[in-house]
Amino acid sequence: MLALRKWLLSGLLVIVPLAVTLGVLNWIVGTLDQTLWLLPEDWQEWLSAHRIRGLGVLLTLAILLAVGAVASNFIGKRLLGWGDALVRRIPVVRSIYSSVKQVSDTLFSESGNAFRTAVLVQWPREGMWTIAFVTGAPGGDVVNHLHGDYLGVYVPTTPNPTGGYFVMLRRSDCIELKMSVDEALKYIVSMGVVVPGGPAALPTKQS
Repeated sequence: MLALRKWLLSGLLVIVPLAVTLGVLNWIVGTLDQTLWLLPEDWQEWLSAHRIRGLGVLLTLAILLAVGAVASNFIGKRLLGWGDALVRRIPVVRSIYSSVKQVSDTLFSESGNAFRTAVLVQWPREGMWTIAFVTGAPGGDVVNHLHGDYLGVYVPTTPNPTGGYFVMLRRSDCIELKMSVDEALKYIVSMGVVVPGGPAALPTKQS
């Protein structure tokens, strides 16, 4: 029985990471394959009949590179500026577009600081600690009601970090961690199993 249990655990350690990785990759490829509808209908029927997957990934990369190349030159910047101004004049659409564009510009900007720093904060109450990410500094009318030096912080949930809470805390209540964002995310997703820098010793009894 001990041997069977050992083999079962060893098999799980091999299969589970592989299955999850393949599942995520399958979802990504399937999602990006949706861009194939941009191709002519005859091409779509041929690709569907021959069950060729993964071309959506190449098509998406090609579109991103083409748009990036156009947006990087003078004429492309002017065209994007006109298009941006046009979209911002459309009711309802401008609110959604402006919000999404501001978030994406902040996240993907090389000079931005959002999600570049992992911090340790007390959450959801004093005495309980968790890892969070600095998103910026409070702005707008919020600064008129917060007295002192505050930071905007995103507290992710475990094991799904895409859900979480946005809170504003005093800078003095945030302890900057000497770990990369990738390491912090692995720590969160693994529920503390994958410890940055190696496994930690877990005391079972209080000395």
